[in-house]
Amino acid sequence: MKHIAIAAFSVSLLFFSATSLAQAEVEITWQDPEKFDDVRSASESRVKFRERTFKELDEYINELVEDLPKGQKLVMNVTNLDLAGDVLPASFAGLGQSMSDVRVVKPIYIPRMSFSYQLLSSDGTVLQEKEVKLKDMSFSNSHNRFFSSDALRYEKNMIADWFEGEFAKSDTEK
Repeated sequence: MKHIAIAAFSVSLLFFSATSLAQAEVEITWQDPEKFDDVRSASESRVKFRERTFKELDEYINELVEDLPKGQKLVMNVTNLDLAGDVLPASFAGLGQSMSDVRVVKPIYIPRMSFSYQLLSSDGTVLQEKEVKLKDMSFSNSHNRFFSSDALRYEKNMIADWFEGEFAKSDTEK
């Protein structure tokens, strides 16, 4: 009985390994992030905030890539990121002198992202490649699919809109 359970576990592990190997992949490079327009925190070190921001966006883009056909790979080189809002001294925001800086989100501080990408087939053939400059000028007025507690909800929404438009499945693929 023990051998059957081990064999069943091994077969299922092999199945899930083969499935995960066939899934679409993503490779993201954040090029010269210290030169990005705005990846600043109001309350933690720049480096930690930047690392956390990139990690969260990496994870989200990995989720989006799951919708691509199996075996494809998305290679992105991000050259700029400007988060929604702007970091201002607390005194500018009317919060007094004792508080740290705050990120103020207003319609004039739109999210932006610049990157190039290649979509590769399973054999490495380039299927698509482009230079992209995203900006969401109506980010504060449009529907957002993320909870208000998600600090990167505007950026994720902008990326999701781009991804869905760029890699929309044709009727024959659905």
